[in-house]
Amino acid sequence: AEGYVETRQGDGTYVAAELPDTGPERPRPPRFLHHGHDAARQQDDVARHYGLSRRGRDLAAISRPTASNGAAFSPGPDISAFPFDIWARLLTRFWRRPGRELAISLDPGGYPPLKSAIAAYLGAMRGVRCDPGQIIVVSGAQQAINLASQVLLDHGDQAMMEEPGYGGIRGALTAAGLRIALTPVDEEGLDIAAGEARAPLARMVCVAPSHQHPLGVVMSLRRRIALIEWARRRQAWILEDDYDSEYRYAGRPLAALQGLDPTGRVIYVGSFSKVLFPSLRLGYLVVPPDLVDAFISARRVLDDHAAMLAQPVLASFIDDGHFAAHVRRMRRLYGARQDALLAGAKQHLDGLLDIQADEAGMHLIAWPGPALKQPMDDIRVSRAANGDGVMTMPLSTSFVGKPMRQGLMLGYAAHDEDAIMAGAKRLSETIAAAP
Repeated sequence: AEGYVETRQGDGTYVAAELPDTGPERPRPPRFLHHGHDAARQQDDVARHYGLSRRGRDLAAISRPTASNGAAFSPGPDISAFPFDIWARLLTRFWRRPGRELAISLDPGGYPPLKSAIAAYLGAMRGVRCDPGQIIVVSGAQQAINLASQVLLDHGDQAMMEEPGYGGIRGALTAAGLRIALTPVDEEGLDIAAGEARAPLARMVCVAPSHQHPLGVVMSLRRRIALIEWARRRQAWILEDDYDSEYRYAGRPLAALQGLDPTGRVIYVGSFSKVLFPSLRLGYLVVPPDLVDAFISARRVLDDHAAMLAQPVLASFIDDGHFAAHVRRMRRLYGARQDALLAGAKQHLDGLLDIQADEAGMHLIAWPGPALKQPMDDIRVSRAANGDGVMTMPLSTSFVGKPMRQGLMLGYAAHDEDAIMAGAKRLSETIAAAP
């Protein structure tokens, strides 16, 4: 009994008069300490030891971007350029003495004034046809995709996603228990004909037609029409992730798929986290009118509603014109920074990497150049660059199937021109020093 109890013959069992100084030894769980390339081995060890579900193993295996360390060319927006003074003033206005409608949220669809602001913005800027009642506020695009997947599809159903594509979407589909069919992306965007040939029974496709991640392709009008026709014919669903639509530097964007769809088969997904600041974690869906009740009921069961703290602040930020003004400023700023990256690449990386301008977005793809000593291993290059104070993301990690194309994703939005130029120089030195 480890000294904690004592027995007295013929009289029973009692707590010991003198207790031991130390507690009983508890078995320690095993520790799996692997790093770098062995991280996958660590996940396998943990999965075997603890008996993770298949879904848990699949989620753990999905590649996620490394957290930004602030070095060039880390991804994301320029947080220092966001008007936090205005945001703080609005926050104080609503939360110094909040009324009952804020402190006790009863609407799983979101704060009504925010839904009205989003609907007005989408109608004016993206050609989305909706009224505020069709808006459902969520905690980002991944939650939106997961919610739509659970409402519209059954466990084990097949859904298409872009190849290459964003790992967060793959995670959202996996979490919903769906089988994923990888669908190729070319210079016209997702190829629905190829996708249907590979997955004829697919019931949904996730697509970013405005600015595909990571390649930056804009889906052609011909492909958009073909995609809508596929959904009509198959009675399937399109989840339109309107990724990066705000930051466009040249040309006019094509209208959202949702505005082109006469059959109500498109679920439109948007997010404010990347446009404003990542920790905001607010996004939204636009669902067909007949599906609103089903989505609201599911939302009530899953997590009831998105955090209310930022919703009234964002509503006023949009209504008062601060959102539009911020996007205009960032367009000019990010456009100039893309130009700086192109200039830095020409000066320091010419021949080593091939980097072309993009009409939109917050990063560029650097493809292997003819002057490289050997074929690129983008994971090795990224690891070496990170050690030299430059953060790049390997393009190959956005692929699931084979072949995986090699390249580097270089974020420019968060870095001023001097940091971009210095980063290009350091990256050239890293590549030149590679064996």
